[in-house]
Amino acid sequence: MAGVLGRNMGVFDFDTALLRRPGMSVIHGLRPGDGPSPRVEDICAEHDAYAAALERAGLEVHVLPALEDFPDGLFVEDPALVFPEGAILLRPGTATRVAEAETLRPALEAHFDAVIELEAGHVDGGDVLVTPDLVLIGLSQRTDRKGAKALADALGRFGRRSRIIVPPPGMLHLKTAVTLIDEETVLTTEACEASGLFTRFRQLVVPASEEAAANALRVNDMLLVGDRFDRTNDLLDREGFSLVPLPTEQIGRIDAGLTCMSLRWTKRRALH
Repeated sequence: MAGVLGRNMGVFDFDTALLRRPGMSVIHGLRPGDGPSPRVEDICAEHDAYAAALERAGLEVHVLPALEDFPDGLFVEDPALVFPEGAILLRPGTATRVAEAETLRPALEAHFDAVIELEAGHVDGGDVLVTPDLVLIGLSQRTDRKGAKALADALGRFGRRSRIIVPPPGMLHLKTAVTLIDEETVLTTEACEASGLFTRFRQLVVPASEEAAANALRVNDMLLVGDRFDRTNDLLDREGFSLVPLPTEQIGRIDAGLTCMSLRWTKRRALH
């Protein structure tokens, strides 16, 4: 059965993660609407629980200091991508976040010999879904076609194949609505399933009332999920996944989910 422990996990096999601690300014981060404001202490608690879960999954976790000038700086996957072959500094599609990539350069250069830059356009890492044979790049309000083409070129330098796709409208990021949870299965929303973009995968569809649950994070044998999505988590439990429910209510108030709070890779194949 997909998700059973002991399987060769390929793209989910990690031993290292890079995070950034939330700053006091995090409450001023980008927000999807006019809902309740997040609380700094609660975001920090969610971040701590997330870091601890990665450690339990067997990762060596490096936590960078907070950046008060960048309220969204804890979401390190949007301004950069990492692979065993190297790192790519992106150009996020929101003006307030563009400079975040340079703040990650020293840490990434400490781990990788190859750190390259996106040469044109804009890409948020939240629009990039790594699968066993392809890197899917979704176009969104924050990832444009010029940036997607530039990223495809950068990925080619690492020997990785990619494909640009157009997700259904209304999604913040591609991984807002679909994440890979084993080599053959995606967790997705009804709208994303209906798009036909992921028919080559087995698709587990989250209930209509739990769309945010589609952003989950597979790390080694564990699947990190939001703890408030009972129906989705029951579905995943029945499928045999080893679930780690985590609090995500506060980060959900600032355009975020589980995938965006870390950069993850395998040192064994990295150049350092």
